[in-house]
Amino acid sequence: MSAPTWTLQCSACGTPAPLEKASVCPACHQPLFATYAPVPAGTALGNRWDMWRYAPFLPLLEGEAPVSLGEGLTPLIESPALAAAAGVRRLWIKDEAQNPTGSFKARGMSAAVTRARGAQVPGIVVPTAGNAGAALAAYGAAAGIPVRVYAPGTTPRPILDTIDAMGAELIRIDGHIGDAGKLAIAFAAESGYFPISTLREPYRVEGMKTMGFEIVEQLGWRVPDVVVYPTGGGEGTVGIWKAINELVASGWLPGETRQPRYLVAQAAGCAPIARAFAAGAEKADPWVDPVTHAAGLRVPSPLGDRLLLRVMRETDGLAGTASEEAIREWTRTLAVQTGIDAAPEGGCGLSVLRDAVASGLVKGDAEVVLFNTGSGASYRV
Repeated sequence: MSAPTWTLQCSACGTPAPLEKASVCPACHQPLFATYAPVPAGTALGNRWDMWRYAPFLPLLEGEAPVSLGEGLTPLIESPALAAAAGVRRLWIKDEAQNPTGSFKARGMSAAVTRARGAQVPGIVVPTAGNAGAALAAYGAAAGIPVRVYAPGTTPRPILDTIDAMGAELIRIDGHIGDAGKLAIAFAAESGYFPISTLREPYRVEGMKTMGFEIVEQLGWRVPDVVVYPTGGGEGTVGIWKAINELVASGWLPGETRQPRYLVAQAAGCAPIARAFAAGAEKADPWVDPVTHAAGLRVPSPLGDRLLLRVMRETDGLAGTASEEAIREWTRTLAVQTGIDAAPEGGCGLSVLRDAVASGLVKGDAEVVLFNTGSGASYRV
């Protein structure tokens, strides 16, 4: 195998970090980013029909086989009916439910478990609001690496059943994902297992950024006006932003290309990013008593808050919230109008988009990509 084609440095202060078993920045404790030499425009993309088609932009050694279950290359489905309902000119749904284990989390775990396997870790541990645990259980099984998952007991039963089915050690807890995170970190310290929670290591976001590559290519190598992303930990939005920056830097997109406006959608019962953004804060205070049936949004204290808020402000971004009733209503609208079995997170995004249009924050002539981050089936008992 050849030498790595990437380096790691802090996303905030630029401090370099080792490539394997990397966590947050050793100097300021902010998330690390992988940095690559520019990939010349026109470089041949891979023949694979999964996210590793974009291998020149990903942390993969030459000759190394990724830990893959066929993740990525999900459909981008245009819906004139939903565009009319939301009040925009064109609207596409990026349906991440069609990933292995039924959510966008498969992308990040494919990349992170590939690098964990390369580092020969004895095991991997993660706290989860649901889908990340199911994804890690599957990719750990594919890599032959033991997995422990800490999950709130309120996590939807089908997701917990998936974790069990993949042979991971599942620890159900009382409390929320923040409580699970403390237990996961403590277990990692005593066991040697590698902790792999959102933006606490640098490679999950590398898998997530393939969503950015895909929407640009699917739209004919251009960016939409607005990207609506239901947000818990924030790695999806950060990943798409990172991908578009890399495409511009490498000449795949014109230098004058502007980032989309990122519309962060959160549940009204757990909205630390939306609250911080509205207050003009640089970081988000923890949300006390997070409550929402959209389990993926039940993240009261995201580690990547500073980075996500920075991304939103750099791109003229927006944030909004939806009530539990609105999430249910718009999830059903999304499903009935399109045939997509949407998770409540997707319904939250659609509700927040409609409110943003109604208030004039998003123009009616906008072209919008809305992410349905997971499968509705994962929430049905």
